[in-house]
Amino acid sequence: MTQTVLIVEDDRQIAGWITRYLERAGLATRVTHDGRTGLELARETAPDLIVLDLMLPGLDGREVCRLLRRESGVPIIMVTAMGMPPDRIAGLDLGADDYISKPFDPDELVARVRSVLRRSAGRAQLVLTCGPLTLDEARQSVTLRGEPLPLSPAQRKVLGTLMRHCGQVLSREQLIAQSFGADFEASDRAVDTHIRRLRGIIHTEAYRPIQTVYGVGYRFQAEEA
Repeated sequence: MTQTVLIVEDDRQIAGWITRYLERAGLATRVTHDGRTGLELARETAPDLIVLDLMLPGLDGREVCRLLRRESGVPIIMVTAMGMPPDRIAGLDLGADDYISKPFDPDELVARVRSVLRRSAGRAQLVLTCGPLTLDEARQSVTLRGEPLPLSPAQRKVLGTLMRHCGQVLSREQLIAQSFGADFEASDRAVDTHIRRLRGIIHTEAYRPIQTVYGVGYRFQAEEA
């Protein structure tokens, strides 16, 4: 499945050639030119990686990175004209996975994107924890506040996808593709059935993490009510 990179860069010329080089490298791209729209697109489209400019109109890159890190572990490469060590350290402290300063060789950016995507794929995703819920993929178990929950393998896959994108809205198509593979065929009704059964097992009066975003899809929210 083709990986998607979200490019958030206010300089349209730079955004254009970043797009061209990444697409030549076999990656799909989405582009926006301001921080607020970038944040919305990151939440709505669940990209595999974000190339994020630091100086953006509306909402700067630091704030976008900070907000995203409260919600998800999506890989982020910060791009900026500010190349001093304190700026790089600040970006990494906010949760960026890498940092590259302008001007830069586009081939270097492509190499960094590939490197971060490889590291992201190899991260220890065997245990996912969102709020009081934990999914241990190695042991094929799910617990809520330490108590085991009886989920089927398909339900665990859907839940794992939601938890990996905690706070992001996923469409039914994204849930299917990321849970079972891009070539897997399933109807919207099948996705809704998985969600309904997951809610029946996981949801309590005080904890209802799987939210419906009408007309779009579903979102997993870690916080308890």
